Amino acid sequence: MSRRAVAVRIEGIVQGVGFRPFVYGLATRLGLAGLVGNDERGVFIEVEGGSAPVEEFLAALTGDPPPLAVIERITTGPAPVTGRRTFAIAPSAAGGDRHALVSPDVATCDACLRDLTDPADRRCGYAFTNCTGCGPRFTIVRDVPYDRANTTMAGFRMCADCAGEYHDPGDRRFHAQPVCCPACGPSLRFDGPGGSGAAGDPLETAVRLLREGGVLAVKGLGGYHLAALAAHEPAVAALRSRKHREDKPFAVMAGDVAAARRLCVVDPAEERLLTGPARPVVLLRRLPDASVAPSVAPSVAPGNRWLGVLLPYTPLHHLLLRALGQPIVLTSGNVSDEPIVYRDEHALERLGGIADAFLTHDRPIHIRTDDSVVRVFRGRDLPIRRSRGYVPHPLPLARAARRPVLACGAELKHTFCLVKDDRAFVSHHIGDLENYETLRSFTEGVDHFRRLFDITPEVVAHDLHPDYLSTKWALDQDADLVGVQHHHAHIASCLADNGVAGPVAGVAFDGLGYGSDGTLWGGEFLVADLAGFERAGHLAPVPMPGGATAIRQPWRMAAVYLDLAYDGDVPEDLDVVRRNAGQWAAVVALARRGVNAPLTSSMGRLFDAVAAVAGVRDAITYEGQAAVEFEQLADPAVDDAYPCGLVSAGTRFAVPGVELVRAVAGDLRAGVPREVVAARFHNAVARVVADGCTLVRKACGLSTVALSGGVFQNLLLLGRAVTLLEERGFTVLTHHRVPPNDGGVSLGQAAVAAAMAANSPIRGVRRELSQARHTWFGGMSETGT
Repeated sequence: MSRRAVAVRIEGIVQGVGFRPFVYGLATRLGLAGLVGNDERGVFIEVEGGSAPVEEFLAALTGDPPPLAVIERITTGPAPVTGRRTFAIAPSAAGGDRHALVSPDVATCDACLRDLTDPADRRCGYAFTNCTGCGPRFTIVRDVPYDRANTTMAGFRMCADCAGEYHDPGDRRFHAQPVCCPACGPSLRFDGPGGSGAAGDPLETAVRLLREGGVLAVKGLGGYHLAALAAHEPAVAALRSRKHREDKPFAVMAGDVAAARRLCVVDPAEERLLTGPARPVVLLRRLPDASVAPSVAPSVAPGNRWLGVLLPYTPLHHLLLRALGQPIVLTSGNVSDEPIVYRDEHALERLGGIADAFLTHDRPIHIRTDDSVVRVFRGRDLPIRRSRGYVPHPLPLARAARRPVLACGAELKHTFCLVKDDRAFVSHHIGDLENYETLRSFTEGVDHFRRLFDITPEVVAHDLHPDYLSTKWALDQDADLVGVQHHHAHIASCLADNGVAGPVAGVAFDGLGYGSDGTLWGGEFLVADLAGFERAGHLAPVPMPGGATAIRQPWRMAAVYLDLAYDGDVPEDLDVVRRNAGQWAAVVALARRGVNAPLTSSMGRLFDAVAAVAGVRDAITYEGQAAVEFEQLADPAVDDAYPCGLVSAGTRFAVPGVELVRAVAGDLRAGVPREVVAARFHNAVARVVADGCTLVRKACGLSTVALSGGVFQNLLLLGRAVTLLEERGFTVLTHHRVPPNDGGVSLGQAAVAAAMAANSPIRGVRRELSQARHTWFGGMSETGT
């Protein structure tokens, strides 16, 4: 029988997921000879044997790969026949231009969970068991190729039993780089107050502390968490007080899906997320009695209809939850406004004033990675925070970059993005880039990604806001700089998320973003593709009295909008006026003078204003709080809406937000229930979205709409807007791989920088837009805003 030899190159997430053992087993079963190995590009294979078995081998590579493998590209070519008679796993090769991908961290698999509870297994009760199908990946990798020597497991020498499994092609731990057991791997440690070690079993001691109402710091995959019994109100209240987290909801870790169902409604798509390998925090609708049930204390998520729930994703979490038999609060281990703590030497210093004790271990974390947060919209993922379990899996770009790009992101919910060819590597969640600690986390992350993926940026993209730390850092880099307008980046991120280049009618609604005219934008209708944009319409600008203070005190925006809505004669019977009577006149005067009152077209600030008028909240303790609570107030059964006609504003159309505020105030004064008022406002904004996009289609012929910006995390608004748009024949793009909030801005910046050198279809659309502007409104009079 004639022999045939083939060289195969496989790229994608194929290291650390059992791909070499899979190839070895497949080749051996088919009686083929050759070798398989890792290198800087992925997996290389040389296989030889009969022509039919070789063809079967090539087909099976893509037909039944390991569950965690993500194959992006396979190339094959002829190779010389060597006469080999066996198949082997070759030593990993290093050097050259790196293209290999690193797997995200993966939740513990079912097989390892069986080991964890089997008294006959030597890993029974061992908090660090793993195999090729699960365990730490990105957080322990120092370099590529993904071999033990390049991870933080390098300091743990495998015992004879583990080495036997590692080298046994028939074992599921064959070439599992973090493989270990109690005899040779990491170990748990319980540290009491002051960092002193405690006698006894660390896990049992930790369980006892939690049951007694203590706050425990737990070292996880990507950093430290803070834990308390979810049912223990004094413990949760103490955690909230010590962490200086007044109202923002905590996440809850439940032992399994059944436990999650005792707290929340869980549909099939949400169950898929809860139990999948990424194991994010999933935002679920609480059961009506969950807020008073003994399993969730009132301080966990005060006044919130939704609860962030996650399931255990490490053996330690499984052991802890099984021993406790009830859910725990599990929140990021950090001081307010700082990134999650991940280094042992910093844990006591940063968390010693919050935690009563520490459950830690001696496996180092190389890169901090916070938990991901996802919710479901129409059966599809809607990320709120993309981090552990997803990063550093790359996203494909519709247009490949001619030169390597670093996109520096924005400020809040910060991420960065590195691009090489058509791959965009969006970073883990950094946090709000407002202090030295988060800036250092950003720069350390950039250095790590550059090293892992061998990317030296030649182009650096940044936000236009001159005071963002990310912008200041970008301007100091030795590279070609590309400033990307904030809302263009939002729409570009939605385009990249959906694998398209545009042009589209883009709707970007958020809190604030620096506009290309120097004002603060945030309620934008754009005609955009990846390479450029044109502003077609916007929310009519209003002053923001006190600047950033107006963000923290939404009643200030209510004062401005009401002053404009009633021409200075605001009805004094409105509760928001009475509540803030002592400062009302001064704030209104500030806005009228335009002193420390920058103009903004922000939709987020309009939501704040209406929330304050409706009595939801005059001041906030976390970003978007008033709008979040206003959404939850709305009655979803109400389908009528306040009227809000678009008006001509010079060369664009404008949305007169004052009309909506006047309508809200009028209903409240007439005694209309707040739940109805909130629903009518949401429905009105959804109609504004549809009406604005209809104008753009009339002008430019664009029938695809991209929705982005943090305001579209509001599921009531998003659902109503998508329904209206689809009823009018639009194709609607929403986010499903990166967040619509500023966590996705870096991807948008990167996509813009990569596409700017190419010809942009938007140039022709801009001409059509310009020609159509003066005919959009027919005989409507032009109103400057």
